[in-house]
Amino acid sequence: MNLRNYLILFGIIGFALQGASCQGKRKLVKDRLTLDQAFVNQNLEDAKKQISYLASSVKEADIPTTFQNGKYVNWGSSWWCSGFYPGTVLYLYEYSKDPKLLDEAKRKLKYLEKEKNNKGTHDLGFMLYCSFGNALRLTSDSTSYKYVLSTGAASLATRYKDATKTIRSWDGGKNWDGQSWTYPVIIDNMMNLEFLMEVSKMTGNSSYADIAIKHADATMVNHYRKDYSSYHVVDYNSTDGSIISRKTAQGAFDKSAWSRGQAWGLYGYTMMFRETNDQKYLQQARNIAKFYLNHPNLPQDLIPYWDMDQNKLTTSSKYYNQKDLRDVSTAAVMASALLELAQYTDGGESQLYIVKAEQMLRSLSSKPYKADYKEAGGYILKHSVGSIPHETEVDVPLTYADYYYVEALVRYKRLLDGDPIIKI
Repeated sequence: MNLRNYLILFGIIGFALQGASCQGKRKLVKDRLTLDQAFVNQNLEDAKKQISYLASSVKEADIPTTFQNGKYVNWGSSWWCSGFYPGTVLYLYEYSKDPKLLDEAKRKLKYLEKEKNNKGTHDLGFMLYCSFGNALRLTSDSTSYKYVLSTGAASLATRYKDATKTIRSWDGGKNWDGQSWTYPVIIDNMMNLEFLMEVSKMTGNSSYADIAIKHADATMVNHYRKDYSSYHVVDYNSTDGSIISRKTAQGAFDKSAWSRGQAWGLYGYTMMFRETNDQKYLQQARNIAKFYLNHPNLPQDLIPYWDMDQNKLTTSSKYYNQKDLRDVSTAAVMASALLELAQYTDGGESQLYIVKAEQMLRSLSSKPYKADYKEAGGYILKHSVGSIPHETEVDVPLTYADYYYVEALVRYKRLLDGDPIIKI
């Protein structure tokens, strides 16, 4: 075992040894919560009813993505969102213990399993860990689910290149404005590292953790500006690892802070601290949170515009008429991430993260963002934005908004119960 792998191993062991102090910190977090069990349970019940209606409204082989113009849109198992619906169903099963939900999740996993061999996407964490990872955690079918996860991690690892020390996101081609990419890496990819970290522990194969750490380190250096906002895309030279350009694909303009990208980063670095106990990841997460929560363009209800710099768009921009659209999915990811970050910080800082996450949950759980029963085709939340530049999934319900909203509620419920947010 080389030195780096020893550091990874001892980092994980060191974090585990902090159990007693972390338990005290979790109790401190519990004492600061202001939402009650009735609020959390009611919104989880409402989510369960909605998802059950959605389940009854789509074909067995369909994996829901969104609902647009009165029609269900299902992009299939190879779409990056395919793991969120079964993951949401599994979180709601965890809450309710309703066997019908477990049966529904297993039906979708059957169609998703083949993606373990998909080497053409960096999103296998979203696709497999949010689904099969939760299934492994909540059921006894460990052998088959471990095989899917370990095979999928091996597929994802093929996209890593040591010259860039990153996992490649897209396989080339051109983006929405006709520009060609060489070796693009998007901030979203931080969300796929948890998959590798977990499989590394599960299998004892330290190479997966090593890839995740190298990717997180490179992203910290190359994606982030001095104010701790993030570019969406960094395009690398795959031969020598040099940077060709820093741009956006889904934001308002190259130097803007695309809102969901900021949430992906906060969630990712908070998770990397949990998995490694490396203080630089905790500091990165704190800096991202500070940038986001103090941003002058963040609305009072904490449901952000789709881009945090959308107010800088002029009338000449083709996005100007859509500049004020909110992105519910960002708030859902942020709320979930802040609840975890609150466990690793102290005093007023921890309190701030709890207060902001609670405010986000209150906003998400009310109009105009939360759908009424059977509204929006059975999706839980409305008013998310996929990609305005691509003119796709604009101001619609989205499966990943539902996933992270339910995850945040489940995490909050665990805190109310005095449990850790993450159950291993």
